[in-house]
Order: sequence, then structure tokens, then C-alpha cells
Amino acid sequence: MQNFSKTRYIIGVVLLVSLSFFFGVSTGKNSLPEIEKVEGLSNKETQVATDADFAIFWKVWNTINEKYPKAEEIKDRDRVYGAISGLMDSLNDPYSVFFGPEETKWFEDEIAGNFIGVGMEVGIKDKTLTVIAPLKDTPAYRASIKPGDKILKIDERVTSGLGIEEAIKMIRGEKGTTVALTIFREGDKDPKEIKIVRDTINIPTLDTELRKDGIFVIKLYSFSANSANLFRQALKQFSESGTEKLLLDLRGNPGGYLESAVDMASWFLPKGKVVVSEDYGDDKKPEVFRSKGYDVFNTDMLKFIILIDGGSASASEIVAGAMQDHGIARLVGAKSFGKGSVQEPIKITPDTLLKITVAKWLTPNGNLIEKKGLTPDYQIEITRKDLDAKKDPQLEKAVELLINWPASANATAR
Repeated sequence: MQNFSKTRYIIGVVLLVSLSFFFGVSTGKNSLPEIEKVEGLSNKETQVATDADFAIFWKVWNTINEKYPKAEEIKDRDRVYGAISGLMDSLNDPYSVFFGPEETKWFEDEIAGNFIGVGMEVGIKDKTLTVIAPLKDTPAYRASIKPGDKILKIDERVTSGLGIEEAIKMIRGEKGTTVALTIFREGDKDPKEIKIVRDTINIPTLDTELRKDGIFVIKLYSFSANSANLFRQALKQFSESGTEKLLLDLRGNPGGYLESAVDMASWFLPKGKVVVSEDYGDDKKPEVFRSKGYDVFNTDMLKFIILIDGGSASASEIVAGAMQDHGIARLVGAKSFGKGSVQEPIKITPDTLLKITVAKWLTPNGNLIEKKGLTPDYQIEITRKDLDAKKDPQLEKAVELLINWPASANATAR
């Protein structure tokens, strides 16, 4: 026992001497600030006032170089992008994200209205990756993906903790390839796997129909760059049809351009009326977006219903909320998604982009949309039985109201 203790002591002394020698040799280099040890680093200076200790970051950077196998195979640029993504994750906001070159191109293609994927909008709801809406005549639409479907897995990757943009990147891919989505739908006992073949997606805008019962229907699928002009043409058709019954179907419309939403609302509101406000929080003054005052319809005569559901989000909620608050239209359907935050895309470099939340939307009456959504005047849910029977009780209720429109319904808050 005595010899064992002595042996441990001798080893300890040798170890201590060895470490002392190592640290003695390394003292000169280690006394430098961590950032100074990084070779070839440009733009070291920061113009941001902060009490954060960035030595921690650079120590990790240097430790990776020293310890991680094949660290030299990881591009410094990719490390920087990863660090920025981590910085954005600290906001705990699924809609604030950094795009590297590949993601930036995808984002710009989507805004332009065409990309390769399955054709659905997704968001985070109750901390779960959720389908906002499939787009008409896309692979997701044909695979019977529904608004509100919870995406539990993408291929073999569990989506818990997965950011929106990372999920989108996994869902997209080369044309003709297959992605497997494990879906849980309310009312089902168990999740199910749906395999979808990726294809080129051209985002549809709108369809119109004059029904035999005199109801003019505008089905708006998205608020794209050209949707305001197409909506103007649709309203011209409505005006020339001779009917006063208008049905705007925003179900499954995930939104788009704010400018398009304001322009569309302007056809029904006098100039200067509030369409939506952006609340920046703190002591910043809200930005108010007002009607441009096209106001060509006699709303005392107009019979106007807007259909919404859990797939109606963002710009859809702006238009529907403005029409509801001003008493121009009645809302029929199910509660909307509740996507009421404003993101601003900012170019960081020519091929990278930051999409960051800058405000929250408020309806004209000051109601917050984010996470709450809009509650329709007539709340009608579509059940599994309705779907199996190919019935649409929301549309049926809207038609009933338009045909039996009471005079009191045109009392507006103009």
C-alpha cells in the first residue's frame, strides 16, 4: 500500500513537471488575445458597443483548428455562416433566419414565383412544424396534404427542434426525386407517411367564377408581385357582371407581399382608412398603412363574404382583418393561422441575406394577429366526414349568407 501511494505521487510529480514545461513553452503564444491567433482574419474591428466577451468565440475557433480531425477541410466561410445561424437561433424566432448563398437563391426564386419543391407553405405552430397551406395543383396538393398537418419527420429526420428554413431545405431537392413526410392530422389515431415527388412549382395567383346563383367568386391563392394587378382585373369582371354578391376565398392562402394586401384592401376603403399597422414595440412609433382610396364599390349595396381557415396567413389575415374591422365584409370559416409578424429581407453580402422580424401586425382596431389569428364571424369547421363526402360546409354557409343577406349586414364602421 505504501509503495502504491509512492508510485502515484511520483507519477503526479512527473505529470506536474510535464504540464509546467508545456505551459512554460506555450506561455508566449497563449498570452496573446485569442483573436490575434487567427491567421488571415479580416475586419477584426467591431463597430458595435457590447460587453460580450468574444474571446470565448475565438478560443473555440482556435480549438477546432488545433483539435478537430480534418478541420482544414471545413471552409472558414462555412464556419462563419454557421456562427451567424447560431446567433439568429438565439432570438428564438423561427421567422428570423440567415441565408447562405444556396438558401438566398432559393428564397429569391420563391419570391419570383417559381422553384423546385412540393408546393406548400410551412410554419411553426405550438413548437411543431406545421403545414400552413398546400398550393393549388402542386405535388403537395395532389398528395392531399392539408392545412394544419403536423410534419413529424422529413425522410428519417425528426423535425422537433428543426428551424423552418432548414426544414424547407430538406423538403426541396432535385426535380423528380422523392421526399417522405410523416404527417399527423387532427382526428387521426396515428401518423402516416406520405411520399411526394418534387417538381417545378409555379405559384398560382387567382381564379374567378360567376356562379349560377349570382355569386361572383374570387379564389386568391397567394399575394405575389403581380396579384394586385390580377385582383384589379378580377374586380373589373365582378363590376361588369351586374351582381352585388362577392365571395373572396382566402382559404389556404399563406400570404405574400404587404403592398399587394394594402392595394387590394384599397378597393373597398376610402382614402386614409387604416388597413394595418406595424408595431415595432418599445418607444418606436407604429407605421400605419392606409387605404389608397380606390373605393369604387358602394358598400351599402355590396354583399361581401371572405372565407378563411387555418391556412390563411400573413397578407391574407391583413386583408380579412381590415375588412372585418371596418365592417365591409363578414368572415366565414375557421380561425386563421396567426402569422402576424413582419420580416424584412436585408442583403448582407451580394450572395447572402438576413430575413429578420422587425415588427408585429395589428388590425385597424389594434388587434394582434401573431399566434392568435382572426376569429370568423361564422365559425364553421370542416370535419373528416365532410371531406370524405366532398362537402364544403364553409362555402355552403357563405352562399347561404350572400343569398339571404340581411339589410343590417351593411352597417359599416366607415
